[in-house]
Amino acid sequence: MSDRAEVHHHHRDVTGGWLRPSVFGAMDGLVSNFALIAGVAGGSTNPRVVALGGVAGLAAGALSMAGGEYVSVASQRELAQAEIAVERRELAHHPEDEQAELAQTFVDKGVSPALAAEVARQISRNPERALEVHSRNELGVVPDELPSPVVAAVSSFVSFAVGAALPLLPYLFGARELVISAVVSCCALFAAGALVSAVTARSWWYSGLRQLLVGGRWRQRSPSPSATSSRRRGCDGPPTRKPWFRPLRRRWHRPRPQPLQLAPLCHWLRPGARRRPGVRVRI
Repeated sequence: MSDRAEVHHHHRDVTGGWLRPSVFGAMDGLVSNFALIAGVAGGSTNPRVVALGGVAGLAAGALSMAGGEYVSVASQRELAQAEIAVERRELAHHPEDEQAELAQTFVDKGVSPALAAEVARQISRNPERALEVHSRNELGVVPDELPSPVVAAVSSFVSFAVGAALPLLPYLFGARELVISAVVSCCALFAAGALVSAVTARSWWYSGLRQLLVGGRWRQRSPSPSATSSRRRGCDGPPTRKPWFRPLRRRWHRPRPQPLQLAPLCHWLRPGARRRPGVRVRI
């Protein structure tokens, strides 16, 4: 019989950095590209123009999201590595102080001082294991399990592209009504939320409704073709009132003096010109 206890459960990877950019990219692609398509559809009824705008938004958004995720996660990873390097130097130059600090950490968790000192002494024998324990306790990270910027960038790119392509599909197949794209976007939001529930503890209907309500709230801010056309015709409600100070400005504003017209005087000042009114001046 082995001395090591048998593990009857396993955990999913929660530090890989793929779930957050995937969910964020899919929702951002759905909402932002639908808003872009709605804006283009409000200015043009040509489905080819709308589809071209949606494709441009898909490409630009996917590349932007991937680049942003890569730079942000890489910066976070470099910050963690810098702090781990500081901890490694402290272990190399002040091993006794770090061992006492580790023992105090175990005491704060409820271990007796004598046992905590013994555990800290045994852990400090292995520098790499001591570095891992110190990093986990003080920084909340593990040196070998830092998030990958490549994984985050690829996850964000793929999820954004898939999410942005869904409201664009009706126009690629010849649709002319925005309501079809809106229905597809709402169904996709609910399906994306329900799919996330497979890796979380929430029910599928709760995750789906949460995604739909949050994404649908921002979708309502996008302009509709009817509102854009009515705004273009000048039928967007009652006319706006003029500011109260404009009449005062007209009342007290003095007209600017007109520039002196020298052209008629030049005719009269030329030698040989007749100065009788009503007679054409001859040069």
